[in-house]
Amino acid sequence: MALSTAADLVKAPLLYKGKVRELYDLGEHFLIVVTDRISAFDYVLDPAVPEKGNVLNQLSSFWFELTGSMMENHVVHTDVNQLGDLVTEPELLKNRIMVTRKAERIDIECVVRGYITGGGWRQYETTGEVNGIKLPEGLRKNAKLEVPIFTPAAKNDVGHDEDIPMERMKELVGDALAIELQEKSLRLYEFARDYCNQRGIILADCKFEFGIVDGKVILIDEIFTPDASRFWAKENYALDIEIDSMDKEPVRTYLAGTDWDKNSKPAPLPQEVVEATTARYVDIYKRLTK
Repeated sequence: MALSTAADLVKAPLLYKGKVRELYDLGEHFLIVVTDRISAFDYVLDPAVPEKGNVLNQLSSFWFELTGSMMENHVVHTDVNQLGDLVTEPELLKNRIMVTRKAERIDIECVVRGYITGGGWRQYETTGEVNGIKLPEGLRKNAKLEVPIFTPAAKNDVGHDEDIPMERMKELVGDALAIELQEKSLRLYEFARDYCNQRGIILADCKFEFGIVDGKVILIDEIFTPDASRFWAKENYALDIEIDSMDKEPVRTYLAGTDWDKNSKPAPLPQEVVEATTARYVDIYKRLTK
């Protein structure tokens, strides 16, 4: 059964409802519940996708633990039983909750690109640059970059995040913090890239969020999930094409093949598209954690 919201299952104030995550106030800590909602082209779609939230939460938990010795993060625990009577249906929430420290979010999305694709490719085609970084001429779509690049975005709670050059990031958060976030992001990417490579997966790009607790920068939100990273199966890699990514690609492909105008919420997804999307999320989880 898919979970669209936990609002009726959690006896704590709901502070924020994102496209997928819900944030509840536990007093000293936050409670994050990862639902099965799915979005595309800025619309939350119907129906929710079974197992999606479980995969996202468990994968983030896996990566936070794996990287914990190299970088501090916000996780307190992921044990629903420790919540006691704060939740009414613990069995429904057992794989999709994360209790975290309360961090002051840094309003920068920290993006690292190891391959030139997606929005980075579109910038490069037009300007030969990505976020103000000049790249070699003659690169082909999906080409591996000689050195991964850090391409931040200023977070907007309304509308799209705004790609910015490093100089603008320094203006927003200060030189020292900008450089620290850049270094942490590149280090994390390189660690996960090598880990994925051993499992037949290419980590093309990814994004991180950081926060501050007691004056120290820590990792928050989610890391190296299909919603925060672009994973390619090695066997699908090729230049100059749209590579089928290991995420909600069945949803995007389906919508692109309809006459939906993208100006209103689309009709509910067909069951076969929902099932194919569930299979994608479960597959990437198994491949990364086996």
